[in-house]
Amino acid sequence: MVNDPTHAAEPAPLKMENTRRISRFAVTGMTCGNCARHVAQAIQGIPGVASAAVDLDAGEATVRWTAGVEPDPGAVAKAVEAEGFGARPIEAGPGVQAHEGGRMGGWQTNLVVGVPVTAALMIGEWVLGLGAVRWFQWLAFGLASVVQVLAGGRFYRGAWGQLKTGGSNMDTLVALGSTTAFAYSVWVLFTHPGAHVYFMEAAAIITLISLGHWLEARVSLKASATLRQLLTLAPARARRRSADGRETEVPAAELRAGDVAVVRPGDRIPTDGVVLEGESAVDESMLTGESAPVDKRAGHELYAGTTNLNGRLAFRVTATGEETALANIVAAVQRAQSSRAQIQRLGDRVSSIFVPSVILIAVLAALWWALAPQSAQQLHGWVGRFLWSAHLPGTPVATAFLVAASVLIIACPCAMGLATPAAIMAGSNAAARRGILIRDGVALEKAGNVTAVLFDKTGTLTMGKPSVATTWEAEPAGARAGRASRLAASLARHSTHPISQALATLDPADLPLEGWEEVRGAGVQARFRDSGGAVVARLGSLRWLTEAGVASRPPEAFVQKWSAEGATIIGLAVDAELRALFAIQDTLKPAASKVVEQLQRQGLKTFMVTGDNALTAAGIARQTGIPPENVFAEVRPERKADLVRDLQRRGERVAFVGDGINDAPALEQADLGIAVARASDIAREAADIILLKSEIGAVPESLGLARATLRTIKQNLFWAFFYNAAGVPLAALGFLSPILCAAAMGLSDLLVIGNALRLRQWKMD
Repeated sequence: MVNDPTHAAEPAPLKMENTRRISRFAVTGMTCGNCARHVAQAIQGIPGVASAAVDLDAGEATVRWTAGVEPDPGAVAKAVEAEGFGARPIEAGPGVQAHEGGRMGGWQTNLVVGVPVTAALMIGEWVLGLGAVRWFQWLAFGLASVVQVLAGGRFYRGAWGQLKTGGSNMDTLVALGSTTAFAYSVWVLFTHPGAHVYFMEAAAIITLISLGHWLEARVSLKASATLRQLLTLAPARARRRSADGRETEVPAAELRAGDVAVVRPGDRIPTDGVVLEGESAVDESMLTGESAPVDKRAGHELYAGTTNLNGRLAFRVTATGEETALANIVAAVQRAQSSRAQIQRLGDRVSSIFVPSVILIAVLAALWWALAPQSAQQLHGWVGRFLWSAHLPGTPVATAFLVAASVLIIACPCAMGLATPAAIMAGSNAAARRGILIRDGVALEKAGNVTAVLFDKTGTLTMGKPSVATTWEAEPAGARAGRASRLAASLARHSTHPISQALATLDPADLPLEGWEEVRGAGVQARFRDSGGAVVARLGSLRWLTEAGVASRPPEAFVQKWSAEGATIIGLAVDAELRALFAIQDTLKPAASKVVEQLQRQGLKTFMVTGDNALTAAGIARQTGIPPENVFAEVRPERKADLVRDLQRRGERVAFVGDGINDAPALEQADLGIAVARASDIAREAADIILLKSEIGAVPESLGLARATLRTIKQNLFWAFFYNAAGVPLAALGFLSPILCAAAMGLSDLLVIGNALRLRQWKMD
């Protein structure tokens, strides 16, 4: 390694995580987003589970096991059953193909049954005035019974499943609320002929809540559209070429690493691979968010799900199924959607005691209206002076039952439970469409609280492909003439560092070296035979050469001139004598200065760390717009994490942006780690956010989107708490009918999801 110790070797190909075993399960009993979240949390608590993604619409759970762990389907089934749901293993295919039939179809069935019945009962009671007619009450009893059994069965099964585990959820409240109205009406029908019954309300509760869930499911499908697109990118068929040159169409799942496959113009690429023959342009926009096609030729990498545009390509398969970059991207998005943010803990704590509390309030309100109707009516009348007048049933008992049903329905905790997951789902999908992968909800939350951004220089602010701009050589004499460049190239050739590779191009010939050694973060050295005998040659930073005892002083004019232009100065010394200087320039990324400006406009402080000397670092900072006092020069790799820690001690919440193996400790130490495109495997594993784009322009975009997501979460939580805080007292005081409560409950879910859905249209200012 030569100088700039903050940068590592050439990054590895795109790969996000180690290969993990995949299991899929059909999950029954889920009716809302809260159910899916509880199932995901139960599975993620099993030892050996790396991540779990639950698709509510498809009724499926995808479990990724930690590498080396044997899948345990029995443990998954037990964990899910302990939450009151059912799970059975299903055959794992090459990818999870989500569909709309599960949840959507279930709610549509409820609507087919419930809407005609509810409409007929409303017309008979409200339009035709048949509410007190005996035959109509018996008809209402029969129709409402059909709704209770066929449409309400889903809620009753869910409530029973929770009851068996000692829990309660939304289904519990809906089942209790509808049953309260229905049971009271049955009692009145058989014991008090001619008294008012509430079969219409019982049917309307189930119908309206089913309608709300159906609309919620449709809106949720839009929020998860990006993931669904990713899931369907990889084609089911592929063209495999045999050793004798024959091409056969086979299922893509049959391809194995080492096989040769062929894609024609317009074909989607079925697996990851390396081009063997042909040239073409490939559309990688669904993976990277970049619209410009990428030229491919022999030796270039291909990724599953991308589209071959205009040429025929033959490629060697390098990864299939869950090992492909596409599968890992899907896994990252699924993991983010099923994760929890810290802010969600407040909602979780409230939800855990919410249902029992609501049931207690409903019982107390019912007893109050039944046993002390005068005081209840007095308070109702006084509050009504400031609100609106409400029509109450004729008897205290009827009022008690209706008030209890209203409280149970209005207080459904769905909005509270959906507040955070809906925003995370929409935010992570919006990010994925832009080529930004967010590890989980915690990462989104951390990104929204960042106050400072620290950039690694090489490969992050710069292209990471340096070249030799110019050379200074000491006055050559005798046998040493012309040998400085050749010696530097010979020393550098064995290192994989980008600066070393740039120096290796100075001369193709090799000098015989002995005891070659790379000094981390400093340079390289070796012994070779000069005209005067065996000597030690060193190639590296001027600071290191000075520490090694090189006495010759470098020409200050050369160093200052090129350092001011952002070049890295590398010295070549033989024993204690300086032989040459090389100015190495790494081109600044086109978007670097704009990115810094955008971050500063967002109110974020910008910093840069580099192993270059102070003059070179100042030149780069001047070009990018980073304040000179925020530049850290001559920093060794092991010091980067310490530097992040120092900024944190100052009260900064730091986002570190890097791409090399040496960046992993800093990415881990930072409040938020951001790995740029083609970052090494280690850096990606340590990062919270992974940018698939080739430029760093996505850094301010990712932070801005994270702040918007966090803001949406807070808005949703506020609405959910406000809705329940206002709705429960109003229902207990008799101002809200069960039908209105059912409609309001569905509307609250739609408001939460609709607010989250706005993130799909988010644009950076």
